[in-house]
Parts: sequence; structure tokens; C-alpha cells
Amino acid sequence: MNRVTNPSAVMRSRSVSVALSGLIAVGALSVASCAAPAAASQELASGHTPASRELSAEEQATHVLNRLAFGARPGDVGRVRAMGVDAWIARQLEPNRIDDRDMDRFLSHYETLGKSSAELYREYPPGAIARAAAARRDSLARDGRMTTADTLALLEQVRRSNVFLTELTSSRVARAVMSDRQLQEVMVDFWENHFAVFAGKGQTRWYLTSYDRDVIRPHALGKFRELLGAVAKSPAMLFYLDNVQSVADSGRRTLRAARSNGARDRRSADSGPIVPASVGERPRAGRPGIRLGTGSQRRGTDSADESRSRTVAATATAAQRRRLGLNENYARELMELHTLGVDGGYTQRDVVEVARALTGWSIRPPRQLLMAAPGARGRRVSERPSDTGAAGTFVFRPEVHDAEPKVVLGHKLDGGRGIEDGEDVLDILARHPSTARFIARKLAVRFVSDEPPQELVDRAAATFRRTNGDIREVVRTIVTSPEFFSRAAFRAKVKSPFELVVSTMRALGSPADPTPRSAQFIARLGQPIFGHQAPNGWPETAAPWMNTGAILSRINFGMAAAASRVPGTSVNRWPEAARLRSLSRTEQVEGVIASLLGGHVSRETREILTRGVNPMAAQAAPDSSASRMLDPDATSSDDSAMAGEAGNRRRMTNRGLGTVPELSGLAQVVGLALGSPEFQRR
Repeated sequence: MNRVTNPSAVMRSRSVSVALSGLIAVGALSVASCAAPAAASQELASGHTPASRELSAEEQATHVLNRLAFGARPGDVGRVRAMGVDAWIARQLEPNRIDDRDMDRFLSHYETLGKSSAELYREYPPGAIARAAAARRDSLARDGRMTTADTLALLEQVRRSNVFLTELTSSRVARAVMSDRQLQEVMVDFWENHFAVFAGKGQTRWYLTSYDRDVIRPHALGKFRELLGAVAKSPAMLFYLDNVQSVADSGRRTLRAARSNGARDRRSADSGPIVPASVGERPRAGRPGIRLGTGSQRRGTDSADESRSRTVAATATAAQRRRLGLNENYARELMELHTLGVDGGYTQRDVVEVARALTGWSIRPPRQLLMAAPGARGRRVSERPSDTGAAGTFVFRPEVHDAEPKVVLGHKLDGGRGIEDGEDVLDILARHPSTARFIARKLAVRFVSDEPPQELVDRAAATFRRTNGDIREVVRTIVTSPEFFSRAAFRAKVKSPFELVVSTMRALGSPADPTPRSAQFIARLGQPIFGHQAPNGWPETAAPWMNTGAILSRINFGMAAAASRVPGTSVNRWPEAARLRSLSRTEQVEGVIASLLGGHVSRETREILTRGVNPMAAQAAPDSSASRMLDPDATSSDDSAMAGEAGNRRRMTNRGLGTVPELSGLAQVVGLALGSPEFQRR
């Protein structure tokens, strides 16, 4: 008897091939996206106006919602068309004029978003310190004997030590899903990736709430120099890139601390008598600090380096000078990643000179808070403001600042000065033509294509220079350009995991999620929030996100969302469901294409939606641990923002998104649409 081939298996295999080839083709589209925009640039130079945009009115509305927002919510395309695309863009560029009270009310339920770093460190101390403090208390009270209740209480305290980080990552997702200030959230995402810090390094996590609230958000559409200065003085960046360790090398002259009238923190009063470093304060020879790498070869610091960072934050300045010298980490990344770019024209000598200029830029150690707590160390320290409320904030320490002359990118900095050296360095870098080009290109990559037209980058860089680094005006130049509205730029970008999860929730009209579950889905898809170990941030281009394992997980995620396994998502509550549920399969497919996919899909995608063959049915991970990925109640410390991106990508590739749910009817059409190549693009 001849063996009969299972027709459903044949279709399933074909569908897998179609789905994978369609998604992989996204990267190729991105590479090719610069040709048509270049032609549009020539039109503009010839006197054509933005009215000659290549996209239809419907496509323009969809396009701005995918680039200046995290995708459309039900009814958004119609609202943008009614307002006018240009009016909507202008409104988004002025986020403070947008009423966002509903978002503010939602955020008010988070307990920690308004707390200072000092308060977070005091109320949510590191688990190891909490355990040690509890052990000391129990030793004094019961000769070291702990009851079961004591043990459970301690475990709960340790669990709570990360509550503030959970709330921060949850709020990031909630804002992106629900805020009406969508461009503001896109820019916060952009800058927190540009000025990336890793939550898993030492004390960094206790500084992240302030970093998001006080450093990035207020400056996301402001002046670049003000943003750069805020980042440079942020404890999160100073600790992450080891500037708290950086002190003048032995033999260099330093400034004595100006202690009268609080002058030590004022830029105008930080100069003082120059004194030579003590002969006994010799730093470790040849050990300026471990770099995190350059270009594509970056790595995190080892545990010994992190331990040394924690020690430095808790010791006196004199001890710092005895143990450490100049650390180049922040100076190098400041030029390579934050301003000039790797080809920006600086030399190794410039790195050293910038590092010297930034010596003394440090943090008031937050560990003082625990020392001030009764019984924490068997003693109390002074509870002056510098020991409590100001702990964990920026401080300039003139006694470790290298006060000798410096030359940075050809600019001479006189000797005998203090914090002015670092401020002048930031001025020099912010005004440099290479910075204008570097920032303009990164923004064009984010908003237009992986390879943006050089003419557009040049215009945006010219706006940067003309406006003294006005981020709002640079973005305006890019997002109102013919290149932005070109046919080649339409759907040319691939969504990151953050964008995929958020846009899925927005597309289905989901409410903001107050739990950590949505953030966990993002981490399991390979992009934990504040979880990138190296300072170069997550990729802004398609290729790194388009490996086979990631594609399979993305398709599975679409099915999970349609099965209501993503918090707040439900096809039954989707506004379009009531209208589509009673229609024929063909009519449902057309309705879903119109509502979720902008009305245009490939023949292959339409065939998959119509036939209802899940392209992932034969690819589901068989191991039981994989099913956790689709379990909204599953929690694991290795899926948190503490995990590095390499580990998350490895787990995501090995486990996928677990067992693919069996769907039928409208839910199946929606799930397949969410996993389609068209929805993966923005």
C-alpha cells in the first residue's frame, strides 16, 4: 500500500517556510530602503514641498503611528486622519501640552516611582545586607537561633528588595501602551538605549528610578547639552561606567575640598589651592579599570570589578586614592557612544584627557543609610542631610580631581580648576560637528530606515548645529521629510521585542498592565528592560533581531496574545470582535487585515490567515519548561531585567515561547495576523 501524505502536514511545513522567509526578508527591505528616499530628497532640493509624499493619507496615518508611537490603538488611524498628520506630529512634539491625566492616575498606584535613590536603598536594601542585618539581630536576641517565622520574614524582605525595579520596568511598558504622549515615550526609549546602563551591575539598580524620572524624561525632547550633562551627573551612569573609581593618578596635583558655605558642590567655587598627591597614595599600576569593549566586541565587568566598585562607593576619598587611579571607561564611552561616534576624530590621548577632566565626578555613597540604621552595624553615623536624603546623589570631590592643565580635542583647559573641566568637556563634545552627525544619523535610523539617506542625515545634522542641539527640531526635520514619508521607508523597520509586545497590546486595545508580566514577556523575547550588559545598547537595526529562534518566538507570541495569555489582551474585548465574530472566515480575514495590518498584506500572509494553518504547530518546544514562557503567572529571577541579553536570547532560542495554544475562529485569525511579517514591521 502506498503511504498517503498528510495534507495538513504538507501545508504546515509550507506555512513555516513562508512565515520564516517573509520575516527574514524584513532585514533585506531595510537595507534597500535608502534608494527611494534619496529620490525624494532630490525632489525637495528641486523645490517640491512635503505635499508630494509618496504614501496615501491612510498610509501616512499608519506610518506615523508606527514610528512616532508604539503602533495604533483601535480608532487611532481615523483620529489621526481627522486631525491631519502634520497637526498630529506637531502636537506630539509638544508633549507637555497633551493632557495625560489618565496615565498620571494609573502611575500613582506605583509605590516607588516618586522615591529618591536614598529612600529606595533604605526601604529596599540589597538582599545580602538584609540577610546579614537579620542574622546580627537574631544573634543578639536569641544566640543565633532563627524560627521558621523569622526565616519566612527574611525571605519576603529579600524578595521585596527588587520591588522598585519591577515597578520601574512595569511602568515603562504601561506608559508605552497607554500614554497619549507617544512620541515622548518613543524618545525616552531611544535615549535610555543610547545612554544605556545595566541594572545587573552592583548598586546601579537603586539609581534607575531617578535616572528614568529625573534625567531622561525631562530632557528627551530638549537640548542635547542639557541631556548630556544630566546623564554625566547621574549616579546610574557614574557607577555603571566606573567614574566613581576615577581619581587623579599619583603625582598629579589635586584640589583641596572647599568645605565652607556648601561651596564644594558649586561650579564657581570648586577651585582651590593645589596640593600634590601624597607619595603614599599610589594607584595600582597599569590598572585604570576594565573597559566594557568597543564596537561589536563588548563585555561586562567581572564580579571582582563589581565588588571593587561597591567597595569604592562605601569608602572614604583618601582610601580611593590609595587603591585606585584614573579610570577611562566613562570617558571613552562618552565620546564613542554618547557624542562623537567611533569615527568621530578623537584619539586615545583625548580619552585620557577627558578622563582626567572628569576625576572627582562621583556619588555620595548610599550605604551610609544602612550604617545610620539602628543595629545595622552596631553603631550609628551622623544623620546629616549628606548622610541621608542626599545619599546616592551626584557630588564633585575636589580632593581627588586632577587639577593640572589638559588638552581635549585641541582645546586647552587651564590648571587649577575643578568641576569646570568636566563641564567644558561636555560643552566641547556637544558642539562638535561629529556629535551632530552621529546623533542625527542615530535618530534617522530610528525613525526612517536602517540605512538612512545621507542627504537626510546631513540636513538633520545641520539642524542640530543651527539650533544648538535642539532635539525637538532635529526630530521635526526627520519626521516631516520626504524621506520619512517615502514608499521605501514604509514598513522598512523591524520591531524590537519591546515594540512588538507594546504594539500588540495597543492593537488589541489592551489596558496598561500594572503587573511585571508584560515586561517579563519582553525579556523572554530577548530584550530585558535595563538588561543590556554592554553600554552600546540594544540594536536599532533589523539583522540582530531576525535569527531563526527569535522569529519562531515572535510568531508564537502572536498566538499567545490571541489566546489571552498576555496580560490584558483578549480578542473578546477587542473593539472589532463584535463586528467580525459573526462573519464568514473570508470576511474575518479581510476585517483583521484592515484593522491590524493596515489593509495590505502579501499573498502568502493572506493564504495563511484564510486557511488557518498555524505555521508554528510543528515547531512547539516539547519540554515542559518551555511552557512557562506562555504562562502569565510564571516568574523567574533569570527572566528579570537583571539577566544579560546573551542569556535571555539563549533561553529564548532554546525554549521558544513554549506550547502554541490551539485556536480557532476569529482568535486564530488574529493570532496569525499578529505573528505575520506585516505586523513585525513598523
